Amino acid sequence: MLRAVLSASLLLLATSVTARAGGDPVLGKHVFNRCMACHEAASDRDKVGPHLMGVVGRKAGTAESFLDRYSDAMKSAGAAGLVWDEANLAEYLRSPKLKVPGNRMAFGGLSNDDDIANVVAYLKADPKP
Repeated sequence: MLRAVLSASLLLLATSVTARAGGDPVLGKHVFNRCMACHEAASDRDKVGPHLMGVVGRKAGTAESFLDRYSDAMKSAGAAGLVWDEANLAEYLRSPKLKVPGNRMAFGGLSNDDDIANVVAYLKADPKP
């Protein structure tokens, strides 16, 4: 009996760690609702901020349709080689002002690790409306 309980506990722990690491794009879409006032992810339409369609793997500050509106800080970060991979997106989503000091994004960041992983998974998943 104890062996079964321990096995189940380990399986549950492994599943929760895997879920956080990979994120859930469906849950990420719900979290992304907080971002929709300023960003679009399911189309290449810019709002107050640049669209985020295809952002994973893109160099910071390089969305063609938003080039003239990026902050100098974001343009400099891209010129210095910042690419929006999963790790950099996670750091930025946690604290935009720490990751790219001087950027214009007013959002303070997400504090929940699961929310961050889920938003990254959503952005990676080729979001649909």
